[in-house]
Amino acid sequence: MNHNAMAAPRNDTYVPANSNAAYLNNPKPEYPLRARQRHWQGTVLLKVYVGADGHALKVVIARSSGHELLDDSALEAVRQWRFVPAKRGGSAEASWATVPIVFELY
Repeated sequence: MNHNAMAAPRNDTYVPANSNAAYLNNPKPEYPLRARQRHWQGTVLLKVYVGADGHALKVVIARSSGHELLDDSALEAVRQWRFVPAKRGGSAEASWATVPIVFELY
């Protein structure tokens, strides 16, 4: 058995995890009533560790919206989302993904 071949880096194509596939039907986070009443808006940037099965295994705030109520709503929703996992070659693997959640009043 050639151990050097096993230790060689893999050159398989890498496709990062994402939540944009239309068939996933990930619901938008709830816009809290108190935030609407106070006209709070902002973008929460979340880092999500997506398992090879597409579940969000860990969700953390990378950048706050400036409003804890909006941040908490984003965290709660994205923890329930399903993702298309990252793939290396044809194999799904766990990886980090960045998810922006925009709270905007129209």
